[in-house]
Parts: sequence; structure tokens; C-alpha cells
Amino acid sequence: MMMRSCGGGGGSKTASKSHSQAEKRRRDRINAQLATLRKLIPMSHKMDKAALLSSAVDHVKELKIKVAETRELLADIPADTDEVVVVHGGEHQQTGSSPPPIAGPNVLRASVCCDDRPELFAEINSALRELRLQTVHAEVSCLGGRVKGVFLLLCPEGEEGICVNSAKQSLKVALSKVVMPCSTNSYRIKSKRQRFFLPPTHYYYHQ
Repeated sequence: MMMRSCGGGGGSKTASKSHSQAEKRRRDRINAQLATLRKLIPMSHKMDKAALLSSAVDHVKELKIKVAETRELLADIPADTDEVVVVHGGEHQQTGSSPPPIAGPNVLRASVCCDDRPELFAEINSALRELRLQTVHAEVSCLGGRVKGVFLLLCPEGEEGICVNSAKQSLKVALSKVVMPCSTNSYRIKSKRQRFFLPPTHYYYHQ
């Protein structure tokens, strides 16, 4: 008498149960992520999944805009280190700051950052006059004893390439002597800690 094995059905039941458990875990993970999104998105407790995801995308776009605006504000705050940067007017730096109001082959953009001190801008103005550079736009930010100035300058007429390149090099040297003199340390007015408690002051000049 022959006997047949009846144990074949147990394997399929185990596989089905394992699949159901894996599917349940997947749904639990999705629901947990959706619950997290609902906490981040305002007024989302009654939204269905499609509306929730759409609102999340819009929220991310808004955050990107706010980040760009914050970067633009931070670009105007004086840094802790002294620096002089001179570029051609068309070489606008990608720092989040607004584009220059004018541009052209004879335009230079100079940015300086240093400690505030008496006669600082008189010395900068004197350096610009010696190089026969005309200031067409200026922005100055002051914060806790530090100053950042951005100047758009028009070079004198002449052979454009030679004139601008020469003026660019001479301007960086001249501003470096003003911004980073040997006695810079004697002019430090306020500590770094004070800078975080004082709002920046901005001055604009446009011819």
C-alpha cells in the first residue's frame, strides 16, 4: 500500500504569510512617512495622500526661496576677515547678492571688508581718485565695528583691455594698503560677540 505525502501545502502558506507581513511593513513605513509630512505641512490633517504630496512639493519650493533670500542678506554682512576683491563688472560673484546695476567693459566691481575706523572711506576715496576711477554705485554695511563696502567703478577711457586690466591690478594693491595696514589691530572697536547683537547698517550711493 502506497502513502502520499501531504506536506506540500505548508510551504505555500508560509510564503503567503511572509509576503503579507512584508507588505504590512511597507504600508506601515509609508504611513509613518506621511504622518511625518503632515507634521511639517500646515493644515494638512484632512488632506488625502495626493494633496499632501503636492503641498509638500510647494513647501519645499517656498523654503528654497527663503534660503536664497537669507543668502542675499548674509552676503551684505561684513566678514570677520579682512579682504579685498576686485573683478570686472561682468564677473558678478555667485554669492547670492543682487546683480550689479550697471555692467560694461570699463566697469570694475571692488569689494572690501575690514575693521571700521576714522578716515577709512576718506582713504578709499583718495585711492580711487589717484587711479582716476569714477564711483557710479556704492553699498556699505556696518556691523559691530566691521565694515563691508561694494563699489562699482568706471575706468577712464582708453584702450579697454589694457586700461581695465591695469586698473584692476592697481586698484587691488591700493585698496589692500588701505584695508590691511600694519596698524589694523589698533582700530578694532568691538568684539565678535557684540556683532551678533547689533543689526547691520546699510548705506547706498548711486550716481
